Amino acid sequence: MDAAANSPAAAPEQGSSLWHDAWLRLRKNRLAVAGLAFLVFVAVTCLLGPLFSPYGYEEQRLDLGASPPGAQHWLGTDTLGRDLLVRTLTGGRVSLGVGLAATFVALTIGVVYGAVAGFVGGKRDAFMMRVVDIMYSLPFPIFVILLMVFFGRNIILLFVAIGAVEWLTMARIVRSQVMAVKRMEFIEAARSLGYGRRRIIFRHILPNILGPVIVYTTLTIPAVMLLEAFLSFLGLGVQPPMSSWGVLIKDGAEKMEEFSWLLVFPAALFSLTLLSLNFVGDGLRDALDVRSSKD
Repeated sequence: MDAAANSPAAAPEQGSSLWHDAWLRLRKNRLAVAGLAFLVFVAVTCLLGPLFSPYGYEEQRLDLGASPPGAQHWLGTDTLGRDLLVRTLTGGRVSLGVGLAATFVALTIGVVYGAVAGFVGGKRDAFMMRVVDIMYSLPFPIFVILLMVFFGRNIILLFVAIGAVEWLTMARIVRSQVMAVKRMEFIEAARSLGYGRRRIIFRHILPNILGPVIVYTTLTIPAVMLLEAFLSFLGLGVQPPMSSWGVLIKDGAEKMEEFSWLLVFPAALFSLTLLSLNFVGDGLRDALDVRSSKD
């Protein structure tokens, strides 16, 4: 009798999901992994660091003035004697919070708007995208400034105002993806079963376009943080005594010739965070590209 006949049946080959393959590819990207590790470190440090500091971010010591880094104040103090390390970490909370919250607003509006436009098609799609084109023609910073002038300055409005102008590209990306997916056979099958538009869009189409959405989301966060820093630099963002990286960079730039550390440390941390976000975004883009698979 053939030996192969007596051997146990070979175990069926286990398949792997797109997300598992993407994670394996992402782990091979050293820059993306390093960027992700740095982002986690910065987020945890900004969240917990001020809790263990003996200084408050508002605490002033006018007798110290602007003192250089030393044993008591590792990053030095500003012109009002406030500890720069605590203010930088507290500013990181605000900048990262603005980046995440405003991106969530932009993600929600852009995904829903783009999905509906791409799915319904026809004249309604054309009208909805003309609205996007008109909003694209408006200078984004000026639009945010007008919102803040009319409705007042507060941190919550800053989230909404920035998110309200950052959703346009997301809407276009989602629309193009939806238009490609809605022609596939499983969507036709869902239609033939009598499923409504809402169920098809949110249960069948959106889960299949998460890859591009996730990639663009990681690239939107640094864009939002830059916009917040720009508004803070103009004095329209976070208001004193609260700090953000944009506020600290603005204050440091005004005193950079005399007290260079006021600019160097916040600007360096801000730049490294943006660089890490871009590394993670590039890594996710490559990892979620099925054409990069070696199968």
